[in-house]
Amino acid sequence: MIPKWHHAGMSKQIAVRLPDDLVDFIDQLIDRGDATSRAVVVARAVAKERRREIAARDAAILAPLGDDPDLDSLAEYMARTPLDDLD
Repeated sequence: MIPKWHHAGMSKQIAVRLPDDLVDFIDQLIDRGDATSRAVVVARAVAKERRREIAARDAAILAPLGDDPDLDSLAEYMARTPLDDLD
């Protein structure tokens, strides 16, 4: 039996087909030193999409509640914060 701790931090390998122009873009990121591998770029993109989906869900939940000064100031702050700073 494989210990439960062994699964923590493990990753799954998947095969993904992407258009040539996207693969070229990913390879340019690697060549520039902006990423260490194709897997890193894909993982960052998926994580960003997951954050976007969570934010959209949260916005849909909060929208019916109306204005909230605390949330308004948080939204203004986040609007000025580059997404890359959140990684």
